Amino acid sequence: MIIDCHGHYTTAPRELEAYRSAQVAALPDLDAAARVARPHITDDQIRETIETRQLSVQRARGIDLTIFSPRAASMAHHLGDAGVSRAWSEVCNDLIHRVCTMFPDHFAAVCQLPQSPGVSPAACVAELERCVNQLGFVGCNLNPDPSGGHWNDPPLTDPWWFPLYEKMVELDVPAMIHVSASCNPNFHTTGSHYLNGDTAAFMQFLTSDLFTRFPTLKFVIPHGGGAVPYHWGRFRGLAQDMGRPTLDRLLLGNVFFDTCVYHQPGIDLLTRVIPVENVLFASETIGAVQGIDPETGHHYDDTKRYLLQAAGLSDADRTRIFEGNARRVYPRLDAQLKARGR
Repeated sequence: MIIDCHGHYTTAPRELEAYRSAQVAALPDLDAAARVARPHITDDQIRETIETRQLSVQRARGIDLTIFSPRAASMAHHLGDAGVSRAWSEVCNDLIHRVCTMFPDHFAAVCQLPQSPGVSPAACVAELERCVNQLGFVGCNLNPDPSGGHWNDPPLTDPWWFPLYEKMVELDVPAMIHVSASCNPNFHTTGSHYLNGDTAAFMQFLTSDLFTRFPTLKFVIPHGGGAVPYHWGRFRGLAQDMGRPTLDRLLLGNVFFDTCVYHQPGIDLLTRVIPVENVLFASETIGAVQGIDPETGHHYDDTKRYLLQAAGLSDADRTRIFEGNARRVYPRLDAQLKARGR
């Protein structure tokens, strides 16, 4: 079985975008923005957008199931306030739930959190509980920078975040660390802000004892970990200079990396540097990079192809990356699959 741990509903019906545009247009009246009428989206619209795009690509590439969440760039937590973010998150999460209910063999749900700059992450707990306990979601996406590129909130290792972590541990769900759109012109959203966020989160974890306090807390760092694998020696050396434990003891029981790396040398590096048990297959399809690489004639984001060609991986290694690690990191997904005889 091949599980893609990183998919977003980037082809959602236009009514979803129209709803968000209406919210934004109502600003700065926060109450009016939070009260915008929820969009009406039919099952036929969902079916058409999924079957002709996302599911079509999955089938063509031999991917069995995608862990599916709202579009990351559209979370835009910097817009409005906590009430606006809560309404937007509920609409997006309900839509993901409908997709996963209609296509349970192909999608498992991960939720967007109603974060807002300067607002305690404790405000996200109710939506996480609703999505996991009532709707059957298997994880969440956590934005380390709700300000959209200005990094105004405390680092992920600050007690500011602990109420959310306590609930994640209680529910036994991981979080994918995923920033959203950048409103800072210094940072291109997908080309730098995403990768900056991945790298910054890892360094924050390296300098803290977060996992001593929360030994079962789990995070997935996407996009191959940003700069982390390429600079693994730098991070090892920094930990050593700081008198920190080795990275395997400090982080690798809790931090995992996906394979959203869009060329063969990048995947080769990732799988040589990061232990196999810490790598989860992902493609972020349909996502940030959708074109065909003229050097190979294949889509950049066809990451399964790279893993099949990666030197030094055994069949057992590939099985762990394609399936076993996702089932271990997302135990609620594993339980759902087993309940269906998979």
